[in-house]
Amino acid sequence: MRSLHLIAFIMISLFVKASKSDDGFCSAAPSIDEKTKPIYWKVTNPTLSPSHLQDLPGYTRSVYKQDHALITPESHVYSSLPDWTNTLGAYLITPAMGSHFVMYFAKMKGMSSSGLPPKDIERLVFVVEGAVTLTNTSSSSTKLTVDSYAYLPPNFHHSLDCVESATLVVFERRYEHLGSHTTELLVGSTNKQPLLETPGEIFELRKLLPVSLAYDFNIHIMDFLPGEFLNVKEVHYNQHGLLLLEGQGIYRLGDNWYPVQTGDVIWMAPFVPQWYAALGKTRSRYLLYKDVNRNPL
Repeated sequence: MRSLHLIAFIMISLFVKASKSDDGFCSAAPSIDEKTKPIYWKVTNPTLSPSHLQDLPGYTRSVYKQDHALITPESHVYSSLPDWTNTLGAYLITPAMGSHFVMYFAKMKGMSSSGLPPKDIERLVFVVEGAVTLTNTSSSSTKLTVDSYAYLPPNFHHSLDCVESATLVVFERRYEHLGSHTTELLVGSTNKQPLLETPGEIFELRKLLPVSLAYDFNIHIMDFLPGEFLNVKEVHYNQHGLLLLEGQGIYRLGDNWYPVQTGDVIWMAPFVPQWYAALGKTRSRYLLYKDVNRNPL
């Protein structure tokens, strides 16, 4: 146990030192004024690595293990998305690694449109760059801009159309019915969701979906100021898919301690020990998928 604490102390010390240096792990190019950039701009324009490692052949921070994975931007592989037009996708989390959901980026170019998910698959889209128009069977349309999202129930006919360009993070999973409960189309934005109580914790929490039994997953938006961290060292049956929208920090997964930054994606299997601490000079915000309201049997 003492050796584990020593390892954690050394890693955090090195990370703090790197974040303060001009060529540090998470440092941005000095010519960029981040205050003039739109929210979440760094998700699609990440700092890939320290400058002295950017040209190192084979270098990546990505890690895949039996109970977790860290997928960093330099490892994304884009290809055409089935049934989408003029759109490239990068699958980040899929059942091939043990998850029961899919998470991917959809990069929509000019005059592009989405395809429909397979039968009985529910979908949530969250806009991290640009804007799209959501159209449903009644021909009503809604514009989704950065920080907006839409939940599409299973077998709900819809289309996401983009005139210029946009980047979406998409979650899909096979809907698990529970009695007569049914879900419905939901459209919203993060800043319109109320802050929720977090007993014993200091981070800020918002939930994008209702907590009613109809919904078998939720998406949490969690904010940490520099130096704040999770009080509970979590070990639970839920799976997670995480996208770091802003900031940087240290994530513990099992016995591994990972420096993470904006644009990083994490998959967490059931019962993997997990803990986060925010570092750097700005807040950390991450988007977190969590399965809920269903018997784990």
